[in-house]
Amino acid sequence: MKIDFLCPKCKGYLRVGDNIIFTTKTKSWSGGVLLLHPKLGNYKFEHHPSIKFEEGEQIDFYCPICHTKLTSKHHEHLAMVLMKDENNQTFEVLFSRITGEKSTYCIIGESMDVFGKDSNSYIDFINLSTLS
Repeated sequence: MKIDFLCPKCKGYLRVGDNIIFTTKTKSWSGGVLLLHPKLGNYKFEHHPSIKFEEGEQIDFYCPICHTKLTSKHHEHLAMVLMKDENNQTFEVLFSRITGEKSTYCIIGESMDVFGKDSNSYIDFINLSTLS
């Protein structure tokens, strides 16, 4: 099953092998590359060992191609990318930008799948009737 992840602005492909690739910044460090696992609900990630995350710290995610900030319009603590499945259907994927928080939302039309123990944190901010 081939799932791709794309930047919502430039539509560039963000998945390489078994990783979704982002450039990132936080208040405590100037930036680096962060690799996320592509399976929704799997919160494993990789980064350079010199990068340290503080629990509860907000991460700014950027497209490594066009450098667009990937913050969701639904809530400032969520990032957003597009996911294209093997049937060429496109979904919005929202995920928490807060270190240690596990919340992910996969949305198409007025349908949403929810993942993670902290997913109730933002559910009220996602209005499915306004999504395209």
